[in-house]
Amino acid sequence: MDYYIFLLLSSVWYIIPAYIANATACVFGGGTPIDGGKKFIDGHRLIGNGVTIKGTLSGILCGVVASIIQYFIGNYFNSSWMILDFGLLQYIVLGLFLSTGALFGDLFGSFVKRRVNISQGGSAPLWDQLTFIVFALIFGYLYLPVSYDMAILLIILSPIIHLLSNIIAYKLGIKKVWW
Repeated sequence: MDYYIFLLLSSVWYIIPAYIANATACVFGGGTPIDGGKKFIDGHRLIGNGVTIKGTLSGILCGVVASIIQYFIGNYFNSSWMILDFGLLQYIVLGLFLSTGALFGDLFGSFVKRRVNISQGGSAPLWDQLTFIVFALIFGYLYLPVSYDMAILLIILSPIIHLLSNIIAYKLGIKKVWW
């Protein structure tokens, strides 16, 4: 198989739990904000209403469920580009690390945006698209390191995929803004 096709397929396969976690946190969010409405020393909210306990836990759970589904798909197809020759528990742990990292990155991104006075839902081009993937890769690296090629490809691809998914979520009425 051509190296670049292998790189693309294996990179996307690796990061699926993070993408699922990030998307479903938005879909299943709502309720109590993770910061409990508290303000930081600068007088602005710590995180804001957009990152909720329900959304965070739902996102992590959906990311882990996605990793379980990956395990069964991987066993069924046994394709060479599915780089994870893992057992079910290993898929679950990796899914937990990637999902938690993605949502921690989103939380961190919101924290920084509040510090620079960008309101909830306000756009921070590239920052919004990169914080979740960078933290997912960092957390995932703790369990299963990826090559620099994979990390760079995912950092390049993720803003494009994030933008497309935001446009779809906006069109479906799930998000208030498409950026």
